Amino acid sequence: MTEDGVPGLWRRPTTLAALVVALGFLFNFLARGVADAYTVFLVAIEAEYGWPRSALTSVYALYMLTQGLAAPVSGMLFERLGPRAVYAIGLGLLGTATFGAGALVEARWQLHLLLGVVAGLGVSAMGMVPAAALIGRWYRRNMSTALGIAYAGFGSGILVIAPLAQFLIERLGWRGGYQAIGLALLTLVPVTLLLPWRTLAAGHPDMAELRRAGAGGGMRLPQAVRTGPFWALVQVFFFTALGMYVVIAQAVALLVDAGYAPMDAAAAFGVAGMLSVLGVVASGWLGDRLGFRATATLSFASTFAGVLCLIGLSQGANPVLLAGYTLLFGIAQGARGPIVSTLTNRIFAGAGVGTIYGSIFATMSLGAALGSWLAGMLHDLTGGYAVSLLFAAGCIVLAALPFWVSPALARPQPLPLNHPG
Repeated sequence: MTEDGVPGLWRRPTTLAALVVALGFLFNFLARGVADAYTVFLVAIEAEYGWPRSALTSVYALYMLTQGLAAPVSGMLFERLGPRAVYAIGLGLLGTATFGAGALVEARWQLHLLLGVVAGLGVSAMGMVPAAALIGRWYRRNMSTALGIAYAGFGSGILVIAPLAQFLIERLGWRGGYQAIGLALLTLVPVTLLLPWRTLAAGHPDMAELRRAGAGGGMRLPQAVRTGPFWALVQVFFFTALGMYVVIAQAVALLVDAGYAPMDAAAAFGVAGMLSVLGVVASGWLGDRLGFRATATLSFASTFAGVLCLIGLSQGANPVLLAGYTLLFGIAQGARGPIVSTLTNRIFAGAGVGTIYGSIFATMSLGAALGSWLAGMLHDLTGGYAVSLLFAAGCIVLAALPFWVSPALARPQPLPLNHPG
């Protein structure tokens, strides 16, 4: 038995390493699936209260912003309190937010507080920041593949929980649906507390020794922000999210304006989202085999080509361009996540990596929120999509650039504590 009471087979490092990846996938599945299901509940809430669509969509924007800004705090809490406390807090917050939304909401501010702020905090504590920090303690080889599997929980959760949410709304109403989801999440809190977190947090025995002996083992956030690789990774994540969400926020509307039926436009958007699950896992696998520069460049080229297809579609319906957008843009959605997570773990290997990755992750959420807002603003100013799509294409180029100008991203090694920047 271990200190956590882990018997037999479960004491093997390979089994524990697989469990870490499975838990990363599961908590991402629950966090993003439940939080993003708000887009399904939105229609029913609007029908009941008649609140403006802009007021309801701003709840989602607030959730994205909150979970991004809270990412560094989640990393810090992971380092100080460990995964047991962080995951339990996250489940508790998300469960409270969803149950409270169904039981208490009577005014818009309550919706913003519960599903914007509280849910955002819960998702941050359950998401990729703790998952990346924990996986980094168990994997040296194939780290990118492991992180890709954990990242796939995002898209998988949305695919499964969104239709489940619609089923619950039809059976229980939107209030009953949210209460049922909230109760299910709160029930998982004591189960989560029983998992062998002390053993999992200790990491692989070989990795633990490597962290103690590694040159970069003690780097913390104040030191990391003075290095070039930190800002190179920020550039990758921020401009990727900025460009992607300029597109994502208006893709369905663009397709409808191009002449497609709303259901067909939504289906194309949904298929693109489904392909992202495959793309994220493939990105992690290729990163371990082809290298990060080649894999990232391939993914950015795919995104860029998908945006070009949308530029063509903005002039009118075209089945070839629609297939190109769906495949090329969809397969690359989220593909940079495992790459940036792996690079952060390798470059800033050590006790402070959770906070460092959380800070880098926060800039991605800021880019996503800004991109969503710019999509509408540029469309209103120009009366079309060409300017915003060209802007998105430029952002993708800026996001890819660090892989060609920063040696640390092409050949990642732990930075020494006295790294000059």
